Amino acid sequence: MNKVTTALRERVPPLTSMPLPRAVDRRLLGQRWPVRELAAPPAGSGLKAVPGDDGAPLIGHSLDFMRFGIEWGLRRYETYGPVSWMGAFGRRIVSLAGPDATQIALVNKDKAFSQQGWDFFIEKFFHRGLMLLDFGEHHAHRRIMQSAFTRDRLAGYVAQMGPALRDGIEAWAPDSRPRLYWSLKRLTLDVASRVFMDMPSGNDSAKLNRAFVDSVRAGTAIVRKPVPGGRWAAGLNGRKVLERYFLENLPAKRRADGEDLFSALCHATTEDGERFSDQDVVNHMIFLMMAAHDTTTITSAAAVYYLAKHPEWQERVREESLRLGDGVPDVAALGELSTLELVIKEALRLVAPVPSLARKTLRDTEVLGFHLPAGTLVGVSPTVNHFAPECWTDPMRFDPDRFSEARREDRSHRYAWMPFGGGAHKCIGLHFGMYEVKALLHEMLRRFRWSVPAAYEARWDYVSLPVPADGLPILLTRR
Repeated sequence: MNKVTTALRERVPPLTSMPLPRAVDRRLLGQRWPVRELAAPPAGSGLKAVPGDDGAPLIGHSLDFMRFGIEWGLRRYETYGPVSWMGAFGRRIVSLAGPDATQIALVNKDKAFSQQGWDFFIEKFFHRGLMLLDFGEHHAHRRIMQSAFTRDRLAGYVAQMGPALRDGIEAWAPDSRPRLYWSLKRLTLDVASRVFMDMPSGNDSAKLNRAFVDSVRAGTAIVRKPVPGGRWAAGLNGRKVLERYFLENLPAKRRADGEDLFSALCHATTEDGERFSDQDVVNHMIFLMMAAHDTTTITSAAAVYYLAKHPEWQERVREESLRLGDGVPDVAALGELSTLELVIKEALRLVAPVPSLARKTLRDTEVLGFHLPAGTLVGVSPTVNHFAPECWTDPMRFDPDRFSEARREDRSHRYAWMPFGGGAHKCIGLHFGMYEVKALLHEMLRRFRWSVPAAYEARWDYVSLPVPADGLPILLTRR
């Protein structure tokens, strides 16, 4: 039964991604609702009220972004500008879109924006992960964790992941049409298990993968109660599975200082002698395992898709990879894959692995002249920034050269390109992530060519993090 259920999940898109006639989608996307003010600004402040709308009764706009993704986000940006609010998940949520509004929230000079915004979505499932911590506590935990992401540690992780990636990709059947997203997801979980825990995922792989998927998707559940069979209940159960797994393996990691991330966190110590408690280690491992293998899977899938759609780029990066020879590349060798890095950066722009960043206002504040009351739930939108016409040339087009030194469109604004977030909470594992995606694509390029039909266009499901709704069927052929 589990195999049947898994096969259905991998082949049948969620209801939000079910194909509908384009005319129906256009009507849904273009629907307008009465515009209202979020809250009256203080008298004499000179501030403006945030405009927005509640959306559909009961569900608000909960399903709109899940279905339409960037198309819906850009439509809101064009309609309301960089600061607006919407009804979703039974709440009013202010959206900050565009680089200027983003910068105010993420730089957070007056400390008005808190990570507590994540509590509403994922705290139940990724309790006290690094991304959910604030201010001094976040700084203290990040300071301890930094010793797990030094250059020497990264070199060790790369040395472990290379053989695992090569073995995994060489096991893929040539002349086949896999739903590649799911193949990549199993592979990245296997790599995360080996590199982060020094444990082959083995028989636990499917169970852990399901637990991570359930935990991530639970955050955008419409019914936010543990109703049997519902997404919220599945997420709570997934969290229990993950906690139990890490707690069972933690004592052995405390006893021996290995090369994996789990061991590194168990032994991470600052110059002042600060260390993580057992529960801290478990919380951080659950969050980092999710962040590492989910975002790597999404980025790899996006890059594979665009390389399939643009075979001239696929040949360019393949030639670059073949020049490295047959050895498993180390950190220095991966650094030589500069053209591949352009492709990955463009894939990260077109499909931001984390499409929205949650915040909550701790007190009354303002953004670009708009009044945000204390306690406001806020969503910052990297996805919109990555297509903002004021920052990018022909933003809908796949164009890796926009990141070349001659152009560097990502420097048009500090927050034009932000797949790893920004400010104090910028992703601590961003270099690890780039190394892993490079190493994975390098192994694919060595072994396979791949393609999709000329008319094929991937549809990204934004129920939680962006996933190709059909699993991304790709024709793999032996090189």
